[in-house]
Amino acid sequence: MIKSIITLILTLFQLSFQLNFGFNFQSINENFSSLESWKEHIFPKIEKHSTYKIIKSDTPEDGILEAKTNNSASGLVHKEKFNVYEKQELEFKWKADKVFAKGNYKKKNGDDYPIRVYIIFDYNEDEASFSKKMKYKAAKTLYGEYPPDSSLNYIWSNKDYEKGKIANSAYTEQTKLIILQSGKSNLNTWQIEKRNIVEDYKKAFGKNPPKIASVAIMADSDNTGENSTSYIDWIKIK
Repeated sequence: MIKSIITLILTLFQLSFQLNFGFNFQSINENFSSLESWKEHIFPKIEKHSTYKIIKSDTPEDGILEAKTNNSASGLVHKEKFNVYEKQELEFKWKADKVFAKGNYKKKNGDDYPIRVYIIFDYNEDEASFSKKMKYKAAKTLYGEYPPDSSLNYIWSNKDYEKGKIANSAYTEQTKLIILQSGKSNLNTWQIEKRNIVEDYKKAFGKNPPKIASVAIMADSDNTGENSTSYIDWIKIK
């Protein structure tokens, strides 16, 4: 079943409003000792869901997030939003066991990844152009809340690409894909990623990002019908 990235982003933001997520004025230092800081998001039209659980790590007080997908899709959303100008350094440690043979970021039916991390930016009416305000008001009428402004999508892609390559989503120009890992060379080994959210946004969109954002995680294979097991050891936004 083919899903839409814009639907994902819309539903994640609707979820955040429904849960009344707060703003985090401290650095996010997620060590996955539990999933209390995360809310699972299930897609209504996707019958089979990815699974997320905490497994033991070498440090007793910490854990590791295990994300499994098998012809499935669902996500995790962090419950707190943050100011990207106060906390713009994103770091995380992840590992994947395989990449998808049918994966292809250029096509909707190949838009699957064993693991990905989203930074999703709130729409700011005060900074929007007149035409954008009209579009977002129409969307608010339809969905009950404003859709997000845009998003960065950090992915583990199937083919060998240059690290940091920025690509357009096959679904919407408001989502930019940033390829951090690709191909088979680093599978089954821990990789540490360090990114500057503001700088990545400027490179991707050619302008400064909206101020308020949230972080989400997803493992999905509902387009390709494949399977994988991936892990995230920690995520820091500081």
